[in-house]
Amino acid sequence: MEEEILPETDVAELELEAVIGFNGHVPSGLKCHPDQEHLIYPLGCTILIQAINSNEQKFLHGHGNNVSCLAISKKGDYIASGQVTFMGFKADIILWDYKKRELIARLSLHKGKIEALSFSPNDLYLVSLGGPDDGSVVVWSVAKRDAICGSPAAGLNVGNATNVIFSRCQDEMFVTAGNGTIRVWELDLPNRKIWPTECQTGQQKRIVMTTGMAGDDSFFYLGTTTGDILKMNPRTKLLVDTGPVKDKLSLGVSAVRCLKMGGLLVGSGAGVLVFCKSPSYKPIKKIQLQGGITSITLRGEGHQFFVGTEESHIYRVNFTDFKETLIATCHFEAVQDIVFPFGTAELFATCAKKDIRVWHTASNRELLRITVPNMTCHGIDFMRDGRSIISAWDDGKIRAFAPETGRLIYAINSAHRIGVTAIATTSDCKRIISGGGEGEVRVWQVGCQTQKLEEALKEHKSSVSCIRVKKNNEECVTASTDGTCIIWDLVRLRRNQMILSNTLFQCVCYHPEEFQIITSGTDRKIAYWEVFDGSVIRELEGSLSGSINGMDITQEGGHFVTGGHDHLVKVWDYNEGEVTHVGVGHSGNIMGIRISPGNRYIVSVSADGAILRWKYPFAS
Repeated sequence: MEEEILPETDVAELELEAVIGFNGHVPSGLKCHPDQEHLIYPLGCTILIQAINSNEQKFLHGHGNNVSCLAISKKGDYIASGQVTFMGFKADIILWDYKKRELIARLSLHKGKIEALSFSPNDLYLVSLGGPDDGSVVVWSVAKRDAICGSPAAGLNVGNATNVIFSRCQDEMFVTAGNGTIRVWELDLPNRKIWPTECQTGQQKRIVMTTGMAGDDSFFYLGTTTGDILKMNPRTKLLVDTGPVKDKLSLGVSAVRCLKMGGLLVGSGAGVLVFCKSPSYKPIKKIQLQGGITSITLRGEGHQFFVGTEESHIYRVNFTDFKETLIATCHFEAVQDIVFPFGTAELFATCAKKDIRVWHTASNRELLRITVPNMTCHGIDFMRDGRSIISAWDDGKIRAFAPETGRLIYAINSAHRIGVTAIATTSDCKRIISGGGEGEVRVWQVGCQTQKLEEALKEHKSSVSCIRVKKNNEECVTASTDGTCIIWDLVRLRRNQMILSNTLFQCVCYHPEEFQIITSGTDRKIAYWEVFDGSVIRELEGSLSGSINGMDITQEGGHFVTGGHDHLVKVWDYNEGEVTHVGVGHSGNIMGIRISPGNRYIVSVSADGAILRWKYPFAS
């Protein structure tokens, strides 16, 4: 990713102001730092350090692919993170200095994926576990930043190990567990060897999802896919007890934390959080959260703790009253579209898969969520008067929602045959222009109670990807993946002009003076066209790799922004055709990008569920 920026020497960096996003699928990905002031969690290739009491965020960039595991040393000086990579390639572990927020070393030995990481109690060693293609466990010296020794993690006749946890008291012992394998390892430093001992569980065959070590090393606990907990003794290597016998946790035990005062915090794949004690493991306290629980992290001794779920929710729970407070949410599917309401940058809306969310810009808080189960939303737009959010859905319906309550105001059924793929509204709030997967562009008249089809414009041969309307509502332009952009007359409801190019158009914008349009798409070229006769004025090389999916232009027309498959946000000078600023921070394909009204922010959304807010680089 980095090498793409190098040719343009005088390009400034865009300042990243905030990130809304959390990858809830990383097991134990959410960590509370020992200073009790910061949460650390992964998002794509980035690691976020988020202050608990304020909106302040710091970012650790360095991984070339998605982060798959995270560990923090006991004193909190070091962070270690592992990533996935392509089959057969080396996957890096990065050791970070927490105080300086910078990379110390890259540790490369494992192939394919780093499954789990754990620091020894005195920060001497780091143990890492490779993924299924690698299958080895390696002990690293933190001071020398080098491997001490390694070994295959599991025997020949059992499944893969997926968890590793260090002892809480001694630097020479750790435990690995996985599909039918539980091993206690001793590190023999003088001979640079690690010796495993297989633990005996008798008749019980289990697949381990998560591990937890008691504070004094007396026992360790294993959460299984069966929905029960195994309690093992690390000295005798024998099973102590197992439970619950009757009501096992649905969808498996996916997170276990031992508390200092005794007892366990247990999270299940069905989103149930339980406080229980050995040997019965009956729930003493219990709450239901949204999404399968993947991490439980204690703040201090555990009087307060944080829970992360697969639906990218982060909860804060106080132990005494055992009530959850939702402190952060974000999309957990690819974000398809972003839009600001007319004339204000205070909030914006995004859509991803089944939900539309409205966000408060300054605080990154989710204000409203509208969910339509089992459907996919392809595009959204605010009506100019701010009374409704118009959305395009893959079941062929156009739905309008109230932006304060999320109530469905009306739905236009079977608006298009193969789903509605693009949508736009006119500034007098009387019309909606929609595009479908079959290539039709339809103009709808919207009244107080009625919505009627005014005209179906059949010209495009393939799906419509973007629609923009002229300020006076007399003309609009539609971009399609059939390689054409068509400028329509909205008064006479017929075609004015057609632009042909050998590309799948993904985005189009009117220049504010409206005598030119700019387009882009899969051929990575940014083209300027004359509206009057459809002739090409100039073409720019927009990106070095992959399609350009999103584009927006300022109200004055001096600059525009683009984003696409190269994960970079680029700010362009319209007249010069030069890149002035580049923003590095996305780790998924950018799906949409907008400049806020008043030119304060640029907001970009990507396929990994992230929403990034950048500072607009020019004074308006």
